[in-house]
Amino acid sequence: SDRGIEMLSESTTIATLLPATAFCLKEEFARGRHMIDSGCAVALATDFNPGSCFTNSMPLVIALAALHMNMSIEEIVTALTINAAAALGRDSKIGSIEKGKKADIIILEYPSINFLPYHAGVNIVETVIKNGEIVRSNQ
Repeated sequence: SDRGIEMLSESTTIATLLPATAFCLKEEFARGRHMIDSGCAVALATDFNPGSCFTNSMPLVIALAALHMNMSIEEIVTALTINAAAALGRDSKIGSIEKGKKADIIILEYPSINFLPYHAGVNIVETVIKNGEIVRSNQ
């Protein structure tokens, strides 16, 4: 409801939106654009489980957030990184590239973040860095 979104915007709660769940259940998507415009901080997740969301594909979540929630690429990246970490109470240690934080980073095959919504369901990860060490690379 509009009142619920207003109350959420006045709190420190991070709203975790689950676009793939809405997709799998054929339900209405959360009003991500309205929530952001109202001042809410949002995170994105898959909610991967056999009952309501049978995908763990973050590229699909990204595409659905862009296409059905009208979120910009920058908002999606923020929702997947620092806001997701904040939703878990871990934003002081992870979620952004800063001195003193863990260096858990993925490098994507794209030349720009603007390409993110265009390959729903495709693995776009080129390199995975965990605690500052390369743990997987397609090169």
